[in-house]
Amino acid sequence: MVDYRIDRHSGVATYVQIVQQTKQALRLGLLEPGDRLPTAREVVEATAINPNTVLKAYRELEREGLVEARRGLGTFVRRSLGTAPADSPLRTELEEWADRARAAGLERDDVAALFTAVLDKHFQGDPS
Repeated sequence: MVDYRIDRHSGVATYVQIVQQTKQALRLGLLEPGDRLPTAREVVEATAINPNTVLKAYRELEREGLVEARRGLGTFVRRSLGTAPADSPLRTELEEWADRARAAGLERDDVAALFTAVLDKHFQGDPS
């Protein structure tokens, strides 16, 4: 199951944060086809957001074909994304790099800017 973390200061709509975090969990293999997403009530209790916001996010994920709502049962994952398992050796290397960046005094936004620049360089023209 995924635990949603809502950043009220990010400027990103709450429902979009839920969609993004669900997609990240799908890419990392933390959610797999057949897994049930937390109910709207569970998300509301954990995050103190409006139930309609959760439902909006789940409808968006359903529209994209990633999940399906089953009446009376919940919302279930239909398909996964990506092939980067959470226990990948690359993740360990990236965590070590992030540790070095933080030790060097870089802030989160600095690290994000560096990482995005490298991604843009290496994945130019990549539609994903």
